[in-house]
Amino acid sequence: MPAENQSSSSGFILQGFSDYPDIQIPLFCLFLLIYLLTLQGNVLILIVIYQTSLLHTPMYFFLCNLAFIDLCASSVSQPKLLSIFLRRDNTISFGGCMTQLYFFIALTCAEFISLTVMAYDRYVAICNPLRYLVVMNRRVCVMLVIACWMFSFAEPMLHTVLISHLPFCRSRTIDQFFCDLSILLKLSCASTVFIEMMTYVLGSLVGLPAFVLIVASYTYIIATILKIHSATGRKKAFSTCTSHLTVVILFYGSTLITYMRPTSQYSSTLSKPFSFLYTALIPLINPFIYTLRNKDIKQQISNKIEFIRSNLQILGSVL
Repeated sequence: MPAENQSSSSGFILQGFSDYPDIQIPLFCLFLLIYLLTLQGNVLILIVIYQTSLLHTPMYFFLCNLAFIDLCASSVSQPKLLSIFLRRDNTISFGGCMTQLYFFIALTCAEFISLTVMAYDRYVAICNPLRYLVVMNRRVCVMLVIACWMFSFAEPMLHTVLISHLPFCRSRTIDQFFCDLSILLKLSCASTVFIEMMTYVLGSLVGLPAFVLIVASYTYIIATILKIHSATGRKKAFSTCTSHLTVVILFYGSTLITYMRPTSQYSSTLSKPFSFLYTALIPLINPFIYTLRNKDIKQQISNKIEFIRSNLQILGSVL
C-alpha cells in the first residue's frame, strides 16, 4: 500500500500529558475547570453586551467577536484532551487530526486579525474622537468582522490539504496535546521545505502587517494621550487601551515564540507551556482582563447578579 494511503487510513497518538500517569484525574479536573470557566466567562461577555443597549458600540462589538473566537478556539483541543484524560485513549483519527489542525490555524489567524481591528478601533476613538462614529459605523464594523472570518478560514486550506497528503512513516506519536503543525511536519518522511516556506510567508503576510498596524496605532495613541493636559483625561484614555494591549502581548508573544522558527529547532519541552498558554489560558483570562479593567461591563455584570439575587430572594420568600 502506498505511503500516502497509509497516512490517510491511520490515526495518531497524542502523547500530551501521558508522562504523568499518576495524576491523570487531577489533570482532568484542572483542565475541565479551565474549560468551563472559559466558556462561562466568554458567554457572559456575549450575553451582557447583547442585552445592554449602552454597550452597543464598535468597541464592544469587536469585543464580542473576540469572545466568540476564544469560545471556538478553546473548543478545538480541550474537549479531546478531556476525553483522553477520562477514557485513557489518546488516539485521534487522521481526519480528526486534520480537522483540528485546520480550525486551530483558522482561529489563530482570526485572533490576530481581530486584535488588529480592535487596535485600529482604539486609534480612531482616541485620535479622531469627533469622527469615530462616522468612521467606525455599523456597516464598516460588520464588514471588518466578516472579512476577518472569511480570510481566516481561507488561509489554512492550502496548509491542511498539503499536510493531509504527506506520508507519515516515521512515527505516529505527537508529543503534544493537539495536532500541532510543527510536529506533523517533523513526523513526515517526505520533504516539507515548501510547506515550511509557505508557513513563514503566509504567517508573515498575516502576522507582520497585523503587528505593524498595532504598533503604529499605539504609537499614535500614546502620542495623542501625552498631549492631553488633564491627568484624569490621560488616565481615562489610556485605561481603554491597557486591556487590549495586555492581550496582544500575551497572544503575540506565545504564538511567535512557538511557530516563527524552523521545524528542526522545534522542542516539545519549550512548546508545551506556550501551547497551553495560547490554547487554554489566554481564552480563559481574556474575559477577566477586559471585565476587571472595564467599569461599564463590571457595572452591568453587577446589575445582573443583583437582579438574579433579588429574584432568588423573592422566590425563596414565596416558597
